[in-house]
Amino acid sequence: MIVRLAALGAAAGVLVAAITVPAVGGAGAGLVAAANEVNLVPVELAEPPPAEVTIVRDAKGGEIARFYEEYREVVDFDEISGTMKTAIVAIEDFRFYDHGAIDIEGTLRALATNLQSGRVSQGGSSITQQYVKQVLLNSADTDQERDAAIEASYARKLNELRYAMGIEKKYTKDQILEKYLNIAYFGASAYGVEAAAKRFFGVHAADLTLPQAATLAGAVQDPNATDPNLGPEQRERLLKRRNVVLDRMAELGKITSAEAEKAKDAKLGYKGTNLPGGCESSKYPYFCIYVRQEILKNPDFGRTAKDRLAMLNRGGLTIKTTLDPAMQAAAEQAIKRYVNASDQPVASEALVKPGTGEIRAMAASREYGRRAAKNEISYNVVADAAHGGGVGFQPGSTMKTFTLITALKEDMKLDDGLAAGAGYRAPEYSTFKNCAGGNAGDPTHTVTNDEGSPGWKTLRSGTWDSVNTFFMELEQRVGLCDTVETAKSLGVRRADGKKLQEYETFTLGINETDPVTMATAYAAIAARGSYCAPMAITQITDRDGKTTRYRPKCRQALDPPIADATAEVLSGVFTEGTMSGVGGIGRPAAGKTGTTDDYASAWFAGFTPDLAAAVSLGDPRGSQQHKLTGVTIGGRYYGAVQGASIPGPIWRDTMASALRGAEPSEFVPVNTARFEGCGEHCQPEKEAVDESGDEPLPEVSLAPEDILE
Repeated sequence: MIVRLAALGAAAGVLVAAITVPAVGGAGAGLVAAANEVNLVPVELAEPPPAEVTIVRDAKGGEIARFYEEYREVVDFDEISGTMKTAIVAIEDFRFYDHGAIDIEGTLRALATNLQSGRVSQGGSSITQQYVKQVLLNSADTDQERDAAIEASYARKLNELRYAMGIEKKYTKDQILEKYLNIAYFGASAYGVEAAAKRFFGVHAADLTLPQAATLAGAVQDPNATDPNLGPEQRERLLKRRNVVLDRMAELGKITSAEAEKAKDAKLGYKGTNLPGGCESSKYPYFCIYVRQEILKNPDFGRTAKDRLAMLNRGGLTIKTTLDPAMQAAAEQAIKRYVNASDQPVASEALVKPGTGEIRAMAASREYGRRAAKNEISYNVVADAAHGGGVGFQPGSTMKTFTLITALKEDMKLDDGLAAGAGYRAPEYSTFKNCAGGNAGDPTHTVTNDEGSPGWKTLRSGTWDSVNTFFMELEQRVGLCDTVETAKSLGVRRADGKKLQEYETFTLGINETDPVTMATAYAAIAARGSYCAPMAITQITDRDGKTTRYRPKCRQALDPPIADATAEVLSGVFTEGTMSGVGGIGRPAAGKTGTTDDYASAWFAGFTPDLAAAVSLGDPRGSQQHKLTGVTIGGRYYGAVQGASIPGPIWRDTMASALRGAEPSEFVPVNTARFEGCGEHCQPEKEAVDESGDEPLPEVSLAPEDILE
């Protein structure tokens, strides 16, 4: 039979007139003539690696999550069962090991059929050509490039043949088959034979049986039409397709007819094994979200956002993180002891290692997810908005620590103090200046005390008792802007990413923040003033085995003796102050409770020399609308929740468990020459002190928006 090709089409950009070639057999001379006419010579194909799964691991090597655009696990040729190789060759290209880059018989047969029908109705593609098409499709960045990779045109077919010739020149047949089996799509969101074997049957590609191998071999022809995950109709198509493969294998003598019939009697056996997914299915979803957002937004991991997303979802990376499973378990168990997953208020906790900024744990009382009926929460409540979080909660009196530090930076001694009244009101608008030089005082607003009593307070006693009016007087003395700058130097920022609000009540914790931020700030005090940015990733290994290690980003934010003195004062919170009723953890520790005005939220932030942690508690529906008063949390009723009511005990139990077995470390003693005693702000003679505090202030009518949280 002779087929006369008048033309291969204008789309090829080449006219081939009156080329006569045999349709089958003895095609050498005619094919050479055709190849010369259309310049059919080998062309090098750019082969970017196919998208692979990125695996995220904890500090001990355990798997946290997997990220992928296409779920694929690349395997070597000897990790694929021989039956699978035989099945795919039998049904897709039975002469694969006999022909060159172009299967003459298959290609010319397809050309004849297509010319007679007037359209591209038959492919005739070899496995090599199919591999080329998959490479072009997978490397396409735009819809136009994707359309070009699969368009029904002779121009595309000729380019495909040129690339196939280049591939056959470059690789052995086994190498080409390995590459094809690793890039092919099998349906059910499984790319590559290893992912397909796991997804369809729950086995490795090396362990595929005859019926299983025939099923996967049949799926590649039209993986969407035979996708068993879509329903019974698609499964029935896949079963029929499997049997076609088995019959073909028997026809070619690769298996016996009896083996084919026995395999055809087997059930489809589709398991639909869940693919390990992203953060929603992770054991540690909040930490997982943090890692994902860190990759996507940090230029350390790629020049552009597009580069970083491609690296994460396609790069086949292994990401080692800072999460410590034992510490994570300690945080989770402590939270569950005091707050139920069904409670509306949510408790959140972050653990950070001083001196490195490594995040050791991120936990919350409510499960991560989108099922409202199960009271799940769909954002990272432990972190800021940049890492998948929300607006955070006001940290209350935990912010007083930064005013204390500012006083120490300005050479006040631990027994220096001032008289704190029952109420505080700024004398003038200009009493407080923000960092832009603007007035930030409010002489119309009165600050009162939630804890402690009025009278003379030192840096120690004012902190231990968490006296609001003392810290307003202290902030007035050291300066609002200086206090703000101290907080900023220790990484304090708003959870929503906006600028810190610089009002007179800054020291009382009016800026919403998150546990990661506060734990990192307190970790800097534990590290003697060395602030280290929060760190979740320690190393990344790419698909080729190259490992990039990431070091902590640290700077000296405080003079070490100032940090030591701060730790000494905060240690007294456990013995003399607001945590004295809760107790310590059996080793040196320091910290600060936080309770916002009207009990909108409650906190505790603290540290040992080896570990820092911060716990927040608030209602994500809106802390001002849903205050922590008259509430039942963890099965227990609270008239009002303070920092020492729930966050403090969670912190205590977490730290005791997380550090169990570790040798206790001591804080560096205070530089007594610099900080002990009093200097310019000693307590006046007793008879000169009005212990009752300020004279009574006139009543002030406050609008709701003027009431400090």
